[in-house]
Order: sequence, then structure tokens, then C-alpha cells
Amino acid sequence: MDAIGVAVLIGTLVLATVAGFVLRARSGRLRTGGGATNGWRLAGDGPRESDRVLLLQLSSPVCTPCRQTSALLTDLARRRAGVVHREVDVAEQPDVARELGVMRTPTVVVFDRSGGELLRVTGVPRPAELEARIAPQLPSA
Repeated sequence: MDAIGVAVLIGTLVLATVAGFVLRARSGRLRTGGGATNGWRLAGDGPRESDRVLLLQLSSPVCTPCRQTSALLTDLARRRAGVVHREVDVAEQPDVARELGVMRTPTVVVFDRSGGELLRVTGVPRPAELEARIAPQLPSA
């Protein structure tokens, strides 16, 4: 292998490593600033009287972290009044992922009662952080 080939190989490895570290650092972090306004419609549902927060999980059938995220969000919805968890398979409903600009699974988009986006997280959410961020939307425990 000549010097140019070695340089290209090393450069590729460095870029892949940096990309891996960036993705790992961003995984599970909550982000605000999304402007989606139609969460309940995208979930194929409407809020019931007691519903305050929708956790819309976008998953794919081959995604191992999606199963962990689903279990975490199902438990949260079971424990906290006013929280609803819905899961959308992006293989079956790619239009939902496209409308929300989701490029990776799992992604959870959190909506308020009116359907406005509160926050989103790509990767497995950090349970305590997620629960703390949605608490102001919920009835007192």
C-alpha cells in the first residue's frame, strides 16, 4: 500500500471514530426547539380528558435500543397520570418520520396536550431527565 492509501485509511478511521463519539455523546440527550404541532394526529390518536403528554416513539423492527426505549416509556406512562406512550414503526409509516425529520431510531418526540412539540430525544432516553422535563405538564403526583 502506498503512502496515499495509508493516509486515506487513517483519515477514514479518524473520521469514523469522531463520528462515533459525537453520536454517542448526543444519544439520550433531550433537545428542545422542534416546531411540530400535530403530535396526536401523527400518533393516530387524540387526547382523552386526562391526557397531558404524548411520548411518540419512532422505532424500526431491527432496532435493539427501540425495545429498551419502549419498555422505559411504557413504564413511565403506567406510573404517571396524564402520560401516553405511542409507538410508530417507521418501516410501516415512513411519512411520520419524514414529517418529523427523524433520521434515526429510536427517536422520541414529546408533545403537549395541544399537540405541540415540547422536546425530542434520539437514542434511549435518560429516564430521570425525561420525567423531570415533562413533570410541569402533568398533574401533581
